[in-house]
Amino acid sequence: MGLELYLDLLSQPCRAVYIFAKKNGIPFELRPVEIFKGQLLSKDFSQINSLCKVPALKDGDFILSESTAILIYLSCKYPTADHWYPSNVQARARIHEYLGWHADCVRGTFGAPLWIQVLAPLIGVHLPEEKVQRNRAAIDRALQQLEDKFLRDQAFLTGQDVTLADLMALEELIQPVAVGFDLFEGRPKLAAWRERLEAFLGTDLCQETHGLILNILEQAANKKIPDPAPEIYPYMLLRISRIP
Repeated sequence: MGLELYLDLLSQPCRAVYIFAKKNGIPFELRPVEIFKGQLLSKDFSQINSLCKVPALKDGDFILSESTAILIYLSCKYPTADHWYPSNVQARARIHEYLGWHADCVRGTFGAPLWIQVLAPLIGVHLPEEKVQRNRAAIDRALQQLEDKFLRDQAFLTGQDVTLADLMALEELIQPVAVGFDLFEGRPKLAAWRERLEAFLGTDLCQETHGLILNILEQAANKKIPDPAPEIYPYMLLRISRIP
């Protein structure tokens, strides 16, 4: 059996892995895992990742979880361009510098608007306005830091070339956009970065990958999002409780 990727394209890290594999022509078998149908908790998937999280990778007998680890594995195992994860130790360190900050300040923060507006109401939870505003303020702070510390006057986040850092960042920033929070508005430097990155990735690949998430509001308005499986409620409540 060849490379298998277990993904749900509603998930930001899953989209980053999917785009990377597709863009680099890495052959893989897509194993869809629909989070809100409870498939994370299935017996079959728990044998792939006992943490019950996506993305996950299976390459023969080798199984790997966590998006950053998966992206690094793919970039090292397959003949991908050096710019993604450079061999130069200082350039590589810049990617890890961003990914460390990303884990602390972006991951979890930028996904909150989707939970607040779409996912929490599916199980009857409505967050107070105070939390909504606090999340918006955290996003604004992170965006300013993203521009001032990382993007600066460069073409991409760690220099003049696209890296894994850009891919991880883009997918997180798309999440609020999908629910009507256009965080690129009024930020021409960041908007230009997104335009350059999506041009590099290709319109077709971006549309293919982002189609599901960018239609989420329409699906919600038309009541086309299935009710979450009861067994996934504890997972959802835990995620909601982590919104500061």
